[in-house]
Amino acid sequence: MRLATKAKRIDRKALNHFATLVTPETLLAWHRRLIARKYDSSRTRQLGRPRTVGQIRELIRRLARENRSWGYTRIQGALANLRHEVGRGTIANVLKAAGMEPAPSAEKD
Repeated sequence: MRLATKAKRIDRKALNHFATLVTPETLLAWHRRLIARKYDSSRTRQLGRPRTVGQIRELIRRLARENRSWGYTRIQGALANLRHEVGRGTIANVLKAAGMEPAPSAEKD
């Protein structure tokens, strides 16, 4: 690692003169790998979509319990008024997981 960082600071002609253990191309390749490893964030990345926060899930269930006539879109609007952006599908999934049915649809005459 030390050789690679020091080799990067020296130009290629000087490396040809000083590098006796390995070739200058090898030193520069080590430096490229070192930099690539520094900016590789694959270890910190997680797969999939992040889970809905527990407080928001509870808020969705509470809004559905207290307002039985509200559907997914109305609950989504109420959450938007509280500055929470949650999709209709997420609201549907939370209510289905809680065993709650959506609001009954208005009957057409």
